[in-house]
Amino acid sequence: MPIDIDEKNLKYGVLGLVVALVEIIKDALKLQALKRMEGGSLTEEETERLGEALMELDTAIEEMKKEQGITESVKSVRDGLDNIVDELLNKMINPERWKESGQ
Repeated sequence: MPIDIDEKNLKYGVLGLVVALVEIIKDALKLQALKRMEGGSLTEEETERLGEALMELDTAIEEMKKEQGITESVKSVRDGLDNIVDELLNKMINPERWKESGQ
């Protein structure tokens, strides 16, 4: 029995995952940039260049999502990952609930 793979859905799923991961990395870069700015380890010029680069990255990601029609796919991946992280954090913060649920 041949496996029926919808290439279009597969493409959107994989591309959505890749873009979601790029967004997560971008968010981590923004947090690091803010820490460095607040810590005073960046010059004003470095701060400006970093801000511009992050804004350009935001724009490029948004354009790619629109052009490829993957905005909803990326949102779905991000929502799923957020739920997983929330659940893991809850288990770490409330280990007694984790033991009670038997998971």
